[in-house]
Amino acid sequence: MRGTRRSVTDHSRETDFRAWVIEHRTRLRTTAFLLCGDWYLADDLVQDALGRLYSRWGKVVAGGDPRAYARRILCNLHTDHRRRPSRREISEADVASLRAHPHIRMAERDDELIAALMTIPVGQRTVVVLRFFEDLSIEQTAALLRTSPGNVKSQTSRGLEALRSALRTPPTQHARPTGIEGAS
Repeated sequence: MRGTRRSVTDHSRETDFRAWVIEHRTRLRTTAFLLCGDWYLADDLVQDALGRLYSRWGKVVAGGDPRAYARRILCNLHTDHRRRPSRREISEADVASLRAHPHIRMAERDDELIAALMTIPVGQRTVVVLRFFEDLSIEQTAALLRTSPGNVKSQTSRGLEALRSALRTPPTQHARPTGIEGAS
């Protein structure tokens, strides 16, 4: 009897997890892209994050918001990856595919915005993406990144100024982003 009960519980866990993934994968993938500037790496980061999330699914669901936990895993994986010595340029196709994505409403200057976003330091980019794309509060961002609210405010201010500066630079003068290994 115990074996039957376990398989029903496992099936329910898997069903719940699959439903959650269907609902949230696209948003996680877009967040990962905005963090790293590479769709292939974004897919890898999301896949790794979902694997880690699944292994702790029961505890995460019991503890609250799985999306917050998934974002934390995603940011940690991105941080780990950017420490590795790999580089990849963002292609025009990557930017165009983000614009064409049905769940993302993009304005006319968004190609420029994404290119400019990839030129700002990674820590600032992470905070800007979490605050303005993921719409997290200062406190939520600080908790996710395990830092102080003051550091989040500072990184946000510096990141927005760097973004404004990059956007003021004529597009022909933008340095081509080098993926995740931009200035830190």
